[in-house]
Amino acid sequence: MRHSTKEIVITGMAIALVFVATFINLRLPIGQGGLIHLGNVPLFLFAIIYGKRIGAMAGAFGMGLFDLMGGWTPWAPATFLIVGLMGYTVGLIAEKNDTMTGYVLAIVAACAIKIAGYYVAEALIYGNWVQPVLSIPGNLLQIGVAALIVLPIVGGLKKALKREVTDL
Repeated sequence: MRHSTKEIVITGMAIALVFVATFINLRLPIGQGGLIHLGNVPLFLFAIIYGKRIGAMAGAFGMGLFDLMGGWTPWAPATFLIVGLMGYTVGLIAEKNDTMTGYVLAIVAACAIKIAGYYVAEALIYGNWVQPVLSIPGNLLQIGVAALIVLPIVGGLKKALKREVTDL
């Protein structure tokens, strides 16, 4: 499958923005000390605006690279799969239901993937199936904060970007 130069550039920008935004974080004092970060903001924006393929790449590579570079190396394979699936799912739902309701459903689906995926990953990494329950509130907070930032701006941003492309 051939990719346009525009799609390659947008994908690269998406990966870079997710990577950088994930460094804007607070470490949680509960569970195994996960993070609350802003990486989900550009992830959700790119997935909703540009679709499942760019969403998957932004999530998998952007946050996977963060784990490798940010000292969370054991988490990188799980993050690559989980956040890649989150980006793909958000993009897929937004492509099929390009409304605010669709965007909300997409983010709710991403939240479910995050909670289930990281629960299993944490249980496997630490060998404890009870401890990961303590990470669920942080995951909910992380997605909730991203939703509060993304949902009010995504519609206008999507319209503005389409207008810019047609003006070229």
